[in-house]
Amino acid sequence: MLRNFSTPYRRALLASLLALAGATATAQGLALVSSEKDSAITVLDARTHAVTGTIATCKRPRHMQLLAGGKELVVICGDSRQAQIIDLATRKPLRHIALGDGPEIADVSPDGKTLYVSDEEDAELGLFDLATAKRTGSIKVGGEPEGVKVAPDGKSIWVTSEVTNTVHVVDVATGKVAHNIKAGKRPRRFALTPDGSQLWVSNELDASVTIIDTATHKVAATLAFEVPGVRKADITPVGLAMTRDGKRAYVSLGRANHVAFVDVATRKVTNLVLVGKRAWGLALDKSEQQLFVVNGLSDDLTVVDTASAKPVRTVKVGRVPHTVVLVE
Repeated sequence: MLRNFSTPYRRALLASLLALAGATATAQGLALVSSEKDSAITVLDARTHAVTGTIATCKRPRHMQLLAGGKELVVICGDSRQAQIIDLATRKPLRHIALGDGPEIADVSPDGKTLYVSDEEDAELGLFDLATAKRTGSIKVGGEPEGVKVAPDGKSIWVTSEVTNTVHVVDVATGKVAHNIKAGKRPRRFALTPDGSQLWVSNELDASVTIIDTATHKVAATLAFEVPGVRKADITPVGLAMTRDGKRAYVSLGRANHVAFVDVATRKVTNLVLVGKRAWGLALDKSEQQLFVVNGLSDDLTVVDTASAKPVRTVKVGRVPHTVVLVE
C-alpha cells in the first residue's frame, strides 16, 4: 500500500501509525499486580495482557488501591509496615505513611482525605491523613481484622475480624463499633451491591459468602459453594467483585482454583471457571468483558472472558501475587 510513496513519507507514516498504536494501548489501560515475594508490582497492558515492566515497592506489597482519580496508587506493605503512595505517571513513590505492625487491607474515605487500614497485630482500624501522611487515630475491633470497606456516604466502615468471625460496623462520627454481625468462619473481603442494600462477605474457612442487609445489620442469606471433586476444606473464598448493574458477582475460591459466577438475584452459582492455583484477588475491567484473577501459588494471572465464562490467557507475574488493580 505504501509502495507509491517516497521513502521519507513512508517512514513518517509508519511512525505515525506506531504512535497511534501506542496511544491506543495506553488508552486501554494497565493491570497492576502486587508481588509479595518480589517487593514489586508487575505492570501489564490490559488489552494485550503482555508484561511491560515492574515498579519497585516497599517490602511485601499486598493490597493496593487507586487514589486521586486514578493518578496515584496506595500500596500496603506488610513487612515494611508502610503505605506507599506511587505516582503512576512517573512510577515513583511520592511519600510513605508509617503503619502498625500488621497492616492488611485499606480503603479511602469518599472525600479522598482519609486512609483506613486494618492492623492484624494490634486488632484495630488505623486512621491516616493522606495529605500529611500522619496517623490521626485508631479504633479497636476484633482479633485479626482484615477486610475494610467504607460506606458510600462515608458515615460507616465495615471491618472483618478473622478470629471472632464478625463484621464490625464502625460509626465514623463516634469512632466506635456500633454493630457486630456474625459471619462465617474467617471472614475476609467485601463487595457492596450498587444500590448499597447488600454487603457480601467472603468466608475463607467456611466455603461461603455471608450476605448482610445494610439497613438492618442482619444476615439476609448465606451462599455456600461446592466444586465437583474438591473438598469443602479446600474451597476458600476470598476475592469479590460485582458488576455495575448488580446482577452478577464474582468470587475467587482460593485453593479450589476456581472463580464462581453468581446470579445476585437468585444467589445461585451459574458458572465455575478453572483458573490458577489459589485464586485470590480479582478485578473486573470497565467493559465488564474481562475478569483478571491473580493466583497466589502458581505465580500467574488468569484473564477470564465473562461472556463465555472461559479463561482466555494465563500470564506469569511476580512471586506470590496478591492484588490486581486496573487503571483504565
